[in-house]
Amino acid sequence: METLVDDIGSFPLPPEVDRETFSRAYRMSREAFVKGARIREDAFLWANFGKVTLDAFRKKLETGLDVVNYPQQYDGMRQISDVVRLAMEKGSFLVEEKDAFLPEVLLIRDEAKSLSEEFGGKIRLRVSIFGPLEEYLKEMGTVAYEDILDGYAETVRRFARNSVLDTNYVKTEVVSIDEPSYGFMNVNTGKEKILRILDKAFDFHGAVRQVHLHSSSLLPDLLSAKNVDVVSFEYAASPKNIESVSRRMLDETDKQIRVGVSRTDIDAILAELHDQGVVKPSAEQLVESEDVIRRRFLAAKEKYGDRMTFTGPDCGLGSWPSQEAAQLLLRRTVTAVKKS
Repeated sequence: METLVDDIGSFPLPPEVDRETFSRAYRMSREAFVKGARIREDAFLWANFGKVTLDAFRKKLETGLDVVNYPQQYDGMRQISDVVRLAMEKGSFLVEEKDAFLPEVLLIRDEAKSLSEEFGGKIRLRVSIFGPLEEYLKEMGTVAYEDILDGYAETVRRFARNSVLDTNYVKTEVVSIDEPSYGFMNVNTGKEKILRILDKAFDFHGAVRQVHLHSSSLLPDLLSAKNVDVVSFEYAASPKNIESVSRRMLDETDKQIRVGVSRTDIDAILAELHDQGVVKPSAEQLVESEDVIRRRFLAAKEKYGDRMTFTGPDCGLGSWPSQEAAQLLLRRTVTAVKKS
């Protein structure tokens, strides 16, 4: 089975775009979508959110990724927490169905026809959403209040379900619920409760359901989550992660796996280059060679075989110094995998 190349999500803003202005336009665009408005009809929103987002999405599409995550350029945690806080003003942690959407996904839906014509085919979209455990840790801490946890799980489920598109021009192939803290810092509750919360968040259909972790230390616990199709972890920057999950575990639970094969830990990369005397590295110096990425991919593929259905960079690229460097990493990862 072919291993598809995707990306985790975040992407740098261009240098001429002020982050505060983009964030304001993002929040205003969300309000416009709630009212049923089109972003193109507002010059400020189009210039500072619509065009910025679509330009970044095009840069991703140009790299040859099989499945392309929308460019997550707004704070990923706040995509959900902003809306939860609005719900809290009405006395609930539960976001109403009509408000549980990602502006980037609706923008791509509205512009999918022109994107499909420009790139010569139906857009295969990946949607990443921070998960209920991560959101709960950020807002509430580690003490478990079951009703609030359930509310976060249902809210994330609504965001995920509303992100599943299937038109003539775009299809959501993957929805990834990201739990980067899981395995490092956890909500103080038992394994069965964690599985119940994740299964509730993943209770939707129409796309491959992927859970993405930074650590694989507790990943075996999640293999029994019935609504999870694919488990995902970082490997390029954290090679020991691959030791926690065997092919046999995947076979026994009928799960697939995504393994990150190119490094995105930009602070560590910059520190290593600085130690070598490279103070202002070029994009070429920041991105690993195709050979390094290919060897890593082949090692993971040998271990997991046809259970390894997705691969790509370890994590997102939002903190990378330029869109050009981020695009080069995606392109080089695609080439390394496709030539293997």
